[in-house]
Amino acid sequence: MTYHVDGAVIPTGFGVPVEPLRRAAHFTGEPGCIAEARAFAAEFLEQLRTQWDASIDARSDGAVLLVVSELVTNADRHSGGPYILELEGTDTSLTVAVYDSSDTLPRVFPRDPERVGRHGLEIVRALAQDVGVERVPVGKRVRAVLSLDGT
Repeated sequence: MTYHVDGAVIPTGFGVPVEPLRRAAHFTGEPGCIAEARAFAAEFLEQLRTQWDASIDARSDGAVLLVVSELVTNADRHSGGPYILELEGTDTSLTVAVYDSSDTLPRVFPRDPERVGRHGLEIVRALAQDVGVERVPVGKRVRAVLSLDGT
């Protein structure tokens, strides 16, 4: 990476950006939003590959898209309003955060293979290194951190 300061070229010695890549998208909850969120995440993964030289394998790629699907689906079903998908990543990790207008925190149910539905957060917890939920002034934020380097 090279910086230009008052006409002088100053090499930094870094081959990748210093700041994580960040993108956010707003969704209304209308039909098709979940597919749009997945497409937004897929485009973000491509940007990580090109801008951060990230080596993202098929398993990590699928895990990110599944986590995005689950978190956006939950926001779509339970918030009753618009939601925001925020992605932040580097060559080794990606954080998926979804903000919605409901202040009701999601519940984790005990494992039950007989139960139909309500496995979304269970799936997210299985795929992510860390999952957090917090109330924010407009509702809540659900955040999942995923490894992109296969660990």
